[in-house]
Amino acid sequence: MLVFSAVFLPGCGRMSNEQTEAGMQAIEELQYEEALSCFEKALVNGEDTELIYRGQGIAYLGLTQYEEAADAFVKALGNATGAGNLEYDINYYLAAAYTKSGKTEEVIEVYSAITELRPEEKDAFFYRGTLELSKGQLGQAQEDFDRAVAIAPKDYALYIDISQSLAQAGEQDAADSYLNRALETEDKNRNDFDKGCLYYYLRDYQNARDCLERAKDKQADARTVLFLGKTYEALGDYNYAASVYANYLATDAAQPALQNQLGMCYLSMENYKEALNAFEAGLAAEGNNESLQVLKFNEIVAYEYLGQFDKASVLMQAYLKAYPDDAAAVREYRFLKTR
Repeated sequence: MLVFSAVFLPGCGRMSNEQTEAGMQAIEELQYEEALSCFEKALVNGEDTELIYRGQGIAYLGLTQYEEAADAFVKALGNATGAGNLEYDINYYLAAAYTKSGKTEEVIEVYSAITELRPEEKDAFFYRGTLELSKGQLGQAQEDFDRAVAIAPKDYALYIDISQSLAQAGEQDAADSYLNRALETEDKNRNDFDKGCLYYYLRDYQNARDCLERAKDKQADARTVLFLGKTYEALGDYNYAASVYANYLATDAAQPALQNQLGMCYLSMENYKEALNAFEAGLAAEGNNESLQVLKFNEIVAYEYLGQFDKASVLMQAYLKAYPDDAAAVREYRFLKTR
């Protein structure tokens, strides 16, 4: 749900925000208590209150203190001087806090407020539709999904996101209908990568492979290699999928998502040492924030498979301190404590 970055957003002509910036840096480093301390100092210093309360809210989200997070975001909006990008960013964070608190109606109200002010805000329609879907309101959800794709009819990632939401809700036929609609969209600029991804999520792995192979021949970038490898995994060819990832990583190792997928391939092939090496390489790569949590968890799993339970337990304690609301990790830690 956190669709905007947690980095500091400076505003044109705003005052110096030294402690606020320090707090945002602490959030980037997952040091949420330290961040809150910085924001308290920022309040004393008279720094920008909207940015301070926004930062507090993000820190509270990291600490899984969702009520406090929502209160902070409301305060941030109460200190806003307009309705620009920063305010929409805060609204999305507020929606995330309400979602984590189980306040579905409040979340829907936030997204409704966004769509009233910005009728072309496709993300708000998508997220509201997903929430309506969670309430069993398929018809209303599809109305919002349709509004979203009407705004961005050639945004193929949006079609995929909608299909995944529907599939997770057990509405596979409806999910496939959006993917097929995307494939049927007249778009002379649609490339083989887009088609390959759509086929992948339609579980048509043969067509997905053919499209993605052509895409790789034209431009072998990381995202194409990622989906091509995942397609070979879906076809059961883990060895070849691993070679697809490894060949790319030999020339560009700083790809955390690819390192993670390579590690998962090795886990499937019961090559646990190589899996651990891949996860650790991903953790060592710069700019791995998006993959950091999954890499840390998978590193622990690899140590478990290697029988190094003490090491896995120590890492799990640190993991749960950073990600305390990961229910699967909590269950895994209970298991580790019995070994």
